[in-house]
Amino acid sequence: MKTSNVAFIGLGVMGFPMAGHLAKAGYTTTVFNRTASKAKRWAQEFSGEYQSTPRLAANQSEIVFLCVGNDDDVRSVVYGEDGVLAGMLPGSVLVDHTTTSAEFAEELAQACLEKNLSFIDAPVSGGQAGAENAALTIMCGGEQAVFERVEPVLKSYGQQSTLMGKNGQGQRSKMVNQICIAGVLKGLSEGLLVAQKAGLNIRQLVDVLQHGAAGSWQMENRAVTMSQGQFDFGFAIDWMHKDLSICLNEAQKMGIALPLTQTVDREYQSLQHQGLGRMDTSVLFKIYEQ
Repeated sequence: MKTSNVAFIGLGVMGFPMAGHLAKAGYTTTVFNRTASKAKRWAQEFSGEYQSTPRLAANQSEIVFLCVGNDDDVRSVVYGEDGVLAGMLPGSVLVDHTTTSAEFAEELAQACLEKNLSFIDAPVSGGQAGAENAALTIMCGGEQAVFERVEPVLKSYGQQSTLMGKNGQGQRSKMVNQICIAGVLKGLSEGLLVAQKAGLNIRQLVDVLQHGAAGSWQMENRAVTMSQGQFDFGFAIDWMHKDLSICLNEAQKMGIALPLTQTVDREYQSLQHQGLGRMDTSVLFKIYEQ
């Protein structure tokens, strides 16, 4: 089945370019955003359409994509008489790129099933740059046949899309991603502190280390800016705290402890209290500078 009509709900720093890639790939794209001026600007930039409610945006769309803030934000655009579920055609697919709890992903899957709709939870990794450059990694949960239907469309902005298992497993994969990032940033912050105290040239150090076992995306893209005190870009710690809270809640349900994740989350909360909530996650370094 070839998809032609799609909708995109949520035009933040991720959703705006993601929806743009859909339009540039030739899909007839209709958008909705709570701030209508942003939806209008998107429609002008990409020669698409915008609607005044999620329901109207979803009407006649074969696939509806979401990318909003958290579980409650998804609820606000999915449920109710103006929500996307009220406007979606039977047999169409809802794809949620929001990072949510796995439990909520399972709830959405059931809500879709009751309306003869399909659902894929599809959180992404790669940040704003990944969205703008169509280089996102997309971790999906759902049925194989549904994934195969949406995968060609996901290629509009995804460098890699992988089905990780049933509904909820996409979100659990994203949890692992965020836990690993937290650990890498903590280690990188402590390492940079030693490097600065030792008088090492940070750029030269990164050029050496990124090709060895310590190499990572965070080292390659954030180590130098961290050492220079530049944090006004990328993925805000307000969102990272939200994501790590989801990870810790899931771990509690599993009966396991995540001490490093818990420590980093507390450190991010401390930075939030200092008014740094909109700074990039690499601002964790300030904890060690202090």
